[in-house]
Amino acid sequence: MIDAGGARMSVGRAVNWLLSGERVGSRALAWVLAAAVLALALAPFYVPGGRGLAAAARICIFIVLVGSYDLLLGYTGLVSFAHTIFFGFGAYGAAIALKSLGATWPALILGGSLGIAAAVVLALAVGLLTLRVRNIFFSMVTLAIASFFLVLASQLSEITGGEDGMTFQVPDPLGPAARLGELFGLRITGAVVVYYAVFLASALLFLGMLRLINSPFGRVLRAIRENDFRAEALGFPVVVYRSLVCCFAAGLAAAAGVMDAVWLRYTGPNTVLSFSIMLDILLMLVIGGIGSLYGAILGAAVLVLGQAYLQDLMRLASDSTQAWPLLSALLHPDRWLLWMGIFFIAFVYVFPRGIVGSLRRS
Repeated sequence: MIDAGGARMSVGRAVNWLLSGERVGSRALAWVLAAAVLALALAPFYVPGGRGLAAAARICIFIVLVGSYDLLLGYTGLVSFAHTIFFGFGAYGAAIALKSLGATWPALILGGSLGIAAAVVLALAVGLLTLRVRNIFFSMVTLAIASFFLVLASQLSEITGGEDGMTFQVPDPLGPAARLGELFGLRITGAVVVYYAVFLASALLFLGMLRLINSPFGRVLRAIRENDFRAEALGFPVVVYRSLVCCFAAGLAAAAGVMDAVWLRYTGPNTVLSFSIMLDILLMLVIGGIGSLYGAILGAAVLVLGQAYLQDLMRLASDSTQAWPLLSALLHPDRWLLWMGIFFIAFVYVFPRGIVGSLRRS
C-alpha cells in the first residue's frame, strides 16, 4: 500500500510538473481532458479514412492557434482581430519556401523559421504602435491591419498565388504516397507521419504556453488584465509586457500556420487569412472557456467536429423523418449553419462560462 501510494504521488508530481502547476480544478474536467487527449493520440488507429484524420489534425492545429489567442484575450485582456495574420505568415513562409526551393527539409525549416520570425517582428511593430490605443479603438486598428494583409495576399499573385492560393510538395516521408511499414496493425503512411508530427508539436507548444502563464511573466499579465493602471503604478511597464505577449502569441500562431501548410500541402487566403477563421477562434474560446488554456482543447474539438460531421448527422435525421415533411425540411443538411447557430446560442445559455468554467464550478 505504501509503495502504491508513493507511486501515485510520484505520478501526481510528474503530471503537475508537466502541466506547470496549472490546476484542472475538477475531476470531471480532468477525465474529459484526458479522454480528448487520448482520442487525439490514438486517432490514426480508429478514425475511418482521411476525413476523420483531417478533423483530428485540424483540432491539434487549432488548439495551438486558439491557445495563443487566449494569451491575448483571456490572460491579458486584449481584443485583437489580427491574429490570422500571424497564422498566415507561418503558412505562407513554409509554402513559398517549399514551392520555390523544392520539397526538402532545409526549405521547410528555413521557410517556417522565416515565417515565424516575420510574424514576431510584425507583432512587435503592431504592438508598439497600437497598444497605447485602448479598448475598441485597438480592436478596430487590428481589424484594419488584418483586412490589409488579406487584400495584399490576394493581389500578390506572383508570390502568394493570389486568391487561388498555392499548392506545393512536402519532403518525401511526409508525402501522401509514402509507405513506411506497419506498427501495431497501423499502416504507417505519409499522412500518419504528418499527423503525429502535428500532434507532438501541438502538445509541446501547448505545454510551453502552460509554462508561460504560470511564470512570473504570466502573473504580471493577469495583473494587467485585472487593472492595468494599478500594474503600471506598481512599476510594470504595461506596453512592454503587452508587446511581449503579442510576440509570443504571434510566434505560436505562426507555428500553427506552418503545421497547417504541411498538413494541407496548400495555402491560400481563405484557409489562413479569412475573417471566418477569426470567428472560429472566438467561437472556440467561448465554447471552451476564456482565460483557461484547457478550454482551447475542448472548444477546438467541439467546433471542428461539429463543422465536420453535423451535415452527416442532419442527413440521417432528415432521411429518417420523411413521414413529417416540415421536420424533414428543417433537418435538411443544407441548413446546417442554422442549426450550428442554434446550438451555439443554446450552449452559451447552458454554459455561460464555457465548458471549463462550468465544470470547475460544478
